[in-house]
Amino acid sequence: MIVNLEEVKGWLKVDYSEEDSDIQLLIDSAELYLKNATGKIFDSNNALAKLYCRVLISDWFENRGLMADGKTTDKVRFTLQSIMMQLQYSS
Repeated sequence: MIVNLEEVKGWLKVDYSEEDSDIQLLIDSAELYLKNATGKIFDSNNALAKLYCRVLISDWFENRGLMADGKTTDKVRFTLQSIMMQLQYSS
């Protein structure tokens, strides 16, 4: 596990539990996405993987309506691409 529910809720500034199952789904999906994209398994000791998951989860959570349209901000997209490249080629 790279990130857990409580730390992601802190990152998202969510202090209620009504969306816990949705947030957990985003956590599971982000970690699987990172594994599928890099072919590597990361854990909570990798700060860059942790940041990648937090940024991706945040984008998915905050732009849920836009995800259906395939729209994300250029800034978030560039940040995620840059982190992904570093994670793909790190040891």
